[in-house]
Amino acid sequence: MLHLDLTPVTDPADDRLADYVSLTDVALRSRHEPARGLYIAESSTVLERALRAGHRPRSVLLAPRWVPDLERMVADLSADPGSPGAVTVFVADEAVLEAITGFHVHRGALAAMHRPPLAPVEAVLAGARRVAVLEDVVDHTNVGAAFRSAAALGVDAVLVTPRCADPLYRRSVRVSMGTVFQVPWTRIDPWPGAIDQLRELGFVTASLALSDDAITLDALVADLPERLALVLGAEGHGLKPATVAASDLVVRIPMAGGVDSLNVAAAAAVAFWATRA
Repeated sequence: MLHLDLTPVTDPADDRLADYVSLTDVALRSRHEPARGLYIAESSTVLERALRAGHRPRSVLLAPRWVPDLERMVADLSADPGSPGAVTVFVADEAVLEAITGFHVHRGALAAMHRPPLAPVEAVLAGARRVAVLEDVVDHTNVGAAFRSAAALGVDAVLVTPRCADPLYRRSVRVSMGTVFQVPWTRIDPWPGAIDQLRELGFVTASLALSDDAITLDALVADLPERLALVLGAEGHGLKPATVAASDLVVRIPMAGGVDSLNVAAAAAVAFWATRA
């Protein structure tokens, strides 16, 4: 049963709060959190989804007014025999929270969560028929939005390349509304060399790119492969030439109005919807 150990704190420099310091520093947190095996869940909704996915909290940080909401959420979860045991809940006034984190905490709760180990690609793709590959998408908002679309439109799994932004970074998780916890995902490495691995697993790799030999998304849908990996590229330059060259198909989304391409998150949503079962 999940038990909350409520611990009042008043000093922003309290060493016990180190996990929550400078949450707005993206470069610092992107190095700090994975190295320590942690990620930050922001908001009660995200925390609840993380817990339901079996993720374990290291601690929770919130203002007094959010304690009843957390207690109600925990009461629902505590019936689950797989729920973790005691969790330290640091309770601080909002001015103290802002001094610790660097921003106004208004979404209910922050939690330092233990990162689950990443599964092998083969395990994540077992039984999958339609997957997405995010190549070097460095904007955390775009990563989170792509995951939310993947969850909403029935994509079975997401693979992220070594240089792709962290799906468990606070902003990615928040934008995804916690769906990063429900869509199976892992990192695929090396890339694009691992396209051969996808091919061996029975996937047809379709890269979304502007290319002279690209087929339209409509043409792809008309003859949809049984197992499909949709590859979406980084903001700005798009997919690497080596990725496009190694892919089985190159696909473009038909455009109007003199527009040649969409934001990667928007393109993901369109491709996921068009290829849904």
